Amino acid sequence: MRFEGKRMAVTGASRGIGAALARQLVGAGATVLAVARDAERLQAMAADLGPGLIPVPCDLADAQARRALIAKLGPVDGLINNAALQIESDYAQVGHDPAADIGREVAVNFEAPLHLGAALLPVLAARPEALIVNVTSALALAPKRSAPVYCATKAGLRNFTTGLRYQAERSCPQVQVVEVVMTLVETGMTTGRGRGKISPNRAAAEVLNGLRRDKRRIWAGKTQTLRVIYRLSPGLAARILRDG
Repeated sequence: MRFEGKRMAVTGASRGIGAALARQLVGAGATVLAVARDAERLQAMAADLGPGLIPVPCDLADAQARRALIAKLGPVDGLINNAALQIESDYAQVGHDPAADIGREVAVNFEAPLHLGAALLPVLAARPEALIVNVTSALALAPKRSAPVYCATKAGLRNFTTGLRYQAERSCPQVQVVEVVMTLVETGMTTGRGRGKISPNRAAAEVLNGLRRDKRRIWAGKTQTLRVIYRLSPGLAARILRDG
């Protein structure tokens, strides 16, 4: 896909990978509908990037807010479901009811991209070419000990993306449904953990380059190597990721 003249919705657009995607898409000539909770940060980005970025504040954990968002977006050429939340918790030790944390994590990471993708597919099908991009993780292949809910949501999103791709291939083949298997990136979510992180700018560039090359699955950064390891030895991949 060429991005010039396209209208692209990006979730989690106020920080990290989402902000980098928004900036690079605007630089490529797209109009970006930047979706995030932080309205002030979105307004600051709009002041910096100009009319190519349209702030669309939304709490993606709220189903009613998502319905309003879908109505507000209008005709779009692409949706990049990038927003995610990771809460590290040891359920053998936690002393409080974890339901609220689990509910929000599942809503942002899993329910929101499913809801937006399913609702916008008919809109995208009316465009001559269109995209749905779901950002998963290497942890969708094998989970880590400290964040089982996050890992489960990414594994579920991976399966949903494949199933939705099958539907699009049959009914609206001009809509590409793409999974991005994201590596560890230097963002607020990963502060204080992990090594060998890539920058948000590099992550965004790898995503957009993969989309330009019509990739249906984009392996970002070190996930290229992990992909090979997982094929040869799933057990080894699990050991590598378990304590990540």
